[in-house]
Amino acid sequence: MSSLEEIAVRISDISQPFDVSLFEQIVDAAYSPGNPQQQAASRILVQLQDHPEMWQRADAILEQATSANAKFLGLIILSEAIKSRWKVLEGGDQARTGIKNFLVQKIIELSSDEATMQSQKMFLQRMNLTLVLVLKHEWPHNWPEFISEIVTASTTNEILCENNMNILKLLSEEVFEVRDQMTTVKTKTLKERLNEEFAQIFNLCDMVLQQSQKPSLLNVTLQTLQRFLTWVPLGYIFETSLIPLLITKFFPVPIFRDSTIECLTEIAGLSDCPEQYNTIFLQLYTELLTQLSGLVQPEPGPINAMFESNGEHTLKLLALFFSSFFKAHLKLLETPESTDALNHGLMYLLCITELPDPEIFKICLEYWHIFANELYTDDSQMRSSRGPLALGMGNGMSRKDLYRHDLLCRLRIAMISNMAKPEEVVVVEDENGDIIREMQKDTEVIAQYKTMREALVYLTHLNYEDTESIMLDKLASQVDKNSNEWSWNNLNTLCWAIGSISGAMSEEEEKRFLVTVIKDLLGLCEEKRGKDNKAVIASNIMYVVGQYPRFLRAHWKFLKTVANKLFEFMHEKHPGVQDMACETFLKIAHKCKRKFVTLQQGETQPFIVELTEMIPSIILELQAHQIQTFYEAAACMLSERTLTGVPGVNAPPLDRQQCLMLLLDLPNQTWTGIMEMASASNGESLKSPDTMRELTRFLKLNIRVCSSVGPLYVTELQVLFGDLMNVYTAYSEYQKLMIDTQGEMATHQSLFKAMRSVKKETLRLLTSFIERCGDPEAPPLSVAQSLMPLLLQSAPASVLGDYHRLIPNARDPEVLALFSACIVKLPLGEIEGGTAVNNIMAALFECTLQMITGNFEDFPELRLQFFTLLKAINSHCFVALFNIPQEHRKLVVDSVAFAVKHTERNVAETGLDILYELLKNVEKTPQVAQEFYQQFLIQLMEQVLYVLTDRLHKSGIKMHASLLQHMLHLVEMDKVTVPLFDPAGYPPGTTNQAYVRDYIGNLLLTQFPNLNKNQVVAFVQGLFNVNTDAATFKQHLRDFLITLKEFSGDEDNAQLYDEETQVQKGEAAAQETARRQAVPGILNPYEIEDMTL
Repeated sequence: MSSLEEIAVRISDISQPFDVSLFEQIVDAAYSPGNPQQQAASRILVQLQDHPEMWQRADAILEQATSANAKFLGLIILSEAIKSRWKVLEGGDQARTGIKNFLVQKIIELSSDEATMQSQKMFLQRMNLTLVLVLKHEWPHNWPEFISEIVTASTTNEILCENNMNILKLLSEEVFEVRDQMTTVKTKTLKERLNEEFAQIFNLCDMVLQQSQKPSLLNVTLQTLQRFLTWVPLGYIFETSLIPLLITKFFPVPIFRDSTIECLTEIAGLSDCPEQYNTIFLQLYTELLTQLSGLVQPEPGPINAMFESNGEHTLKLLALFFSSFFKAHLKLLETPESTDALNHGLMYLLCITELPDPEIFKICLEYWHIFANELYTDDSQMRSSRGPLALGMGNGMSRKDLYRHDLLCRLRIAMISNMAKPEEVVVVEDENGDIIREMQKDTEVIAQYKTMREALVYLTHLNYEDTESIMLDKLASQVDKNSNEWSWNNLNTLCWAIGSISGAMSEEEEKRFLVTVIKDLLGLCEEKRGKDNKAVIASNIMYVVGQYPRFLRAHWKFLKTVANKLFEFMHEKHPGVQDMACETFLKIAHKCKRKFVTLQQGETQPFIVELTEMIPSIILELQAHQIQTFYEAAACMLSERTLTGVPGVNAPPLDRQQCLMLLLDLPNQTWTGIMEMASASNGESLKSPDTMRELTRFLKLNIRVCSSVGPLYVTELQVLFGDLMNVYTAYSEYQKLMIDTQGEMATHQSLFKAMRSVKKETLRLLTSFIERCGDPEAPPLSVAQSLMPLLLQSAPASVLGDYHRLIPNARDPEVLALFSACIVKLPLGEIEGGTAVNNIMAALFECTLQMITGNFEDFPELRLQFFTLLKAINSHCFVALFNIPQEHRKLVVDSVAFAVKHTERNVAETGLDILYELLKNVEKTPQVAQEFYQQFLIQLMEQVLYVLTDRLHKSGIKMHASLLQHMLHLVEMDKVTVPLFDPAGYPPGTTNQAYVRDYIGNLLLTQFPNLNKNQVVAFVQGLFNVNTDAATFKQHLRDFLITLKEFSGDEDNAQLYDEETQVQKGEAAAQETARRQAVPGILNPYEIEDMTL
């Protein structure tokens, strides 16, 4: 046994005297990085901290230890005991009183003189926190005089008073900011007691602020007061001298200014106060402005000077003050007599907004967004009602006329100059000043962009001429060769701002504006030299044009110019430019597809035809994923069915099928070459890794085309399908051979994975097409007749046969996804003599079930697809479930029950949906219903009760309630006519209703011994009340669950109300969507469904 371990054994023995020096040896070893015994010592310390009686050694450690680390550990041990075992400490009340008295005496000892308090500052802070932990247990019931004691002690000694203020501050934070996990009742009790005794605390604070000359005490008193101001009775704030004292005595003094502003910010943010206090709010605002004007004027120069002379924290706090005051009380200032003060304060906030500090800007932005929204809403209401609002100044003036024009103009400039980067832009400047491709999205920047975008849209609506003028002036300075304004950042923020206001102008205004913008940007691209410059300009051109599809649709020549410019950018190899060019082309194709497939004025053929001729040169320097995006965009154009021409232009409509084949000519040449090589080599060439990579790329491209073009893809699939199945079969055989010779290890080889990739992409392509098939090009019946015979083959290397014979690790979930799509989309009952679904189940069902029922973890993707397949069968081919052998039917029910109990939420929810629909379908099918009920109903009730009372499945209570109510009401209303029990084992006259009541009651009493029989009887009786609606039934279940000890101590029972929460979220989201839809330009153009493309 090592010496450290011997020491650990000695000090862990509670029956022996505690040697603090030995404890310190372990602590020193644990905190010494070079000590060879550090890990062992750390492990011992963890064990000591977990020792249930080690708290009894805390006083000795805290009194005798000389090491700061040892003292802190002693305090941590004591704190953990107070947190988790306070009510059950050995020694009972005597031990608790001892700890309380020890902490009080130790804190007094450490805070009675200045030198000790400063040298032990960190330790004292931790002691204060530990005392607050005790207070949360003991006060007010077992320590009712605490507030009186701490206030009385504070009047005797300023140093002690300073620490006591810290304790009161911590107590307020713990109680009112709910940082810990106290029960609601306990929190309410503490809040009420603090309110009752606040007079003593306030008097203490007032005495200190009026009389003390000690700066550190005054500062901590202000900080303590700030923590209380959000909840104290309003009279203490508005009916005392507190506000004048803060503004006149403490704000002018630099060392107290920040703490004072924090107090004033808490007061400023108070809303819904009685009107009698409105005058005091106005006085607070105007008097603070007077004081602030003596300190710094609301002009860029003085504010910047203050910022650069270490005043950034004060300016940040001022931003919070003004934001809080204007949010809560702006309308108090919107009167003729207060207009000057209103604009004076807003100019302060605007000057602070203009500072080069991102954190301060975010604080200001939050308010400016609210401000702009309110002004726009009132202005639009006034215009729609054709009269002045009461909120305005009268005489036909709107609310916005209260505000200085230069203020709103500078606010627009601030938004434009600081515009955050949109999600679509991937060409960025890194911290070294290099232009790179952004690899990871910054979600915080994206959220900031959305807020800024909305704010600028509101401001544009208020005065679009001003916004346009600012933007065009800034653009002119970027284009002007003699200007020193050119920079990547300036151009970026300007173009991001230009793109952000799409839709906020009328079409005519937008046309005039954009013609200038696009011409200037294209000219800038030609003029500037250097790869980085061109990449930045290209990125901005692509973002701007992509944001204005309405303009592009209305101006064909600009649209064609933009498309050709994008093709040019597809040859630019600077990181990110090609990606952005392809993505922008896809966006424009979605919004302007009709323009590309109809003959335009002055053209000899539709653009799409011209495009098919240019493809080889356009994609020459693109990477595989970029080529796929390009083809998806081109295919999107061909998805347009309305091929009306331009008035005055006579031309036959576009042959979309022929055009699709022209579009895919280049990849089809690759496919043909691969097939010819395979034929010539008797399939050996298919084993080449390069061939497999080519096939995978080809299939991925076709998936993108198929998903974009829809049913028209049948033209291409008819060409590919036979060879596609041959390739699938060949790789199935190769894989089987590898597994036969190498076992499961074969699945980890790169060659096997490459074959698997080709097979997966083949399945995904077929799934994509089947999901999108439809009239007129690909009627579902026609698709079923042409594809399903091959897909339903049972040969060993066919899709079904291959899945069935492969080892579990080699099976692909895409097979299940494919047949789910077939069942949902195709009329399988009309082919193969109506046996298609039976064949699918025979091949896939049992072998998959064996893979996933061993546990809840293995094959996660496959198990989800399995239950999706089962759901599809249940929904679309229910009768097929009763045309299978009896043992397989039981497997179906068992698999549904397994899904219901699954710990993966999406699987469990799918299982619940399947079960509910299964029961509904059974009820509608009398010829199978009674047999089904007799065999499975009791089992299913038991499974639903199991998940209902399992905390891991709380979020599913809505479906649990629906299922249980449905099954029990079937029994209660005599819809189950066969006995659900063995009649031989029960007295004559026993009914299903009586049996199920007893069965559920006994089941609950067995599983939950804490329940008494009366509780269970009352619960079961309520379950069978057929007059209960769904909401009442669900509440009955919730009330019962809360009585279970498994739920009663659980802080996350909010999940039991998940349905209501989701409804509230849905309603809030709908209201937000309606709000955004009502403001032109707020929605991104790609969030809007266009009727005319």
